[in-house]
Amino acid sequence: MNVSVVVPIYNERENLLTLYRQLRDVLESMGQSYEILLIDDGSTDGSFEQIRVLAQTDRHLKAVQFRRNYGQTAAMQAGLQMATGDVIVTMDGDMQNDPADIPMMVEKIQEGYDLVHGWRKNRQDRFVSRRLPSMLANWLISRTTRVPIHDLGCTLKAIRRDIARELELYGEMHRFIPILAHQRGARCVEVVTRHHARRFGQSKYGISRTLRVLLDLITVKYVLDYFPSPMKLFGLLGISSGTAGICSGSATLLMKMFGGVDMTGNPLLLLTVFLLMAGLQFFSLGLLGEVCARIYYGLQSKQNYAVRECLNFDGSLRLTVDDQVRAA
Repeated sequence: MNVSVVVPIYNERENLLTLYRQLRDVLESMGQSYEILLIDDGSTDGSFEQIRVLAQTDRHLKAVQFRRNYGQTAAMQAGLQMATGDVIVTMDGDMQNDPADIPMMVEKIQEGYDLVHGWRKNRQDRFVSRRLPSMLANWLISRTTRVPIHDLGCTLKAIRRDIARELELYGEMHRFIPILAHQRGARCVEVVTRHHARRFGQSKYGISRTLRVLLDLITVKYVLDYFPSPMKLFGLLGISSGTAGICSGSATLLMKMFGGVDMTGNPLLLLTVFLLMAGLQFFSLGLLGEVCARIYYGLQSKQNYAVRECLNFDGSLRLTVDDQVRAA
């Protein structure tokens, strides 16, 4: 089984040599062919110059340099698309993930799982600024998506290449990889991994990132539940708003007929108009969403399903299904 290790790098020059040596030693001890992909996300501290020197001495090391800093999700997406191994391992470049956990995670893949994600159970970070926001975010995400998981922030993961190629990552979506893979029908398992305190460099994470993660959670929830059929969401909102508008309008008429209340000065009349217009807007958004979903699946040859295995099909049909899976 070929193994690809994808490591996004951003201003980690002091960690690169140690990271490379540890990865090389672990991967060589596994007795499998491997490659190491270092994705330089626009570093400004000379990280890519260090990567270039390492790449000249080891053909297993492949490097990609972005023109500017695009963020960890973009670097992760590039690595997943460029990796050629049967199993793709992702990890941070700050030496807080332990490369020694890679063999254990690859063994889990060989047991039949599609994705193995780490759980930093004994996390070596500051409690207030790092661990507490992460705990709250993980609890909220787990409850919202109904996917039981302890540590979405752990970058150390092992994933089959066919599953990785189906993922579409943007924003801060790299931390939602287990949830997105689970939605595609992947067999996932969480394992406890080691975690070390940062020795060199500065952390790129902070409390401010929590807000961006929560905003991405809204997107993930929509993609998981309503992306194939947006009318289920916006139609329900439209019906609720329209029903509330009808009730408000009926109350306005009853107050006029039996209470002599002037309709023009009744705030319920304004509420009725607002709710009915909001209901119409929700229905319009639902219809536009349905059209966009049809365009997305139609023009790009996307499918709203994923095939795990086909039996007793002829070669031409099997090729067609494989093409559809790759496109999806």
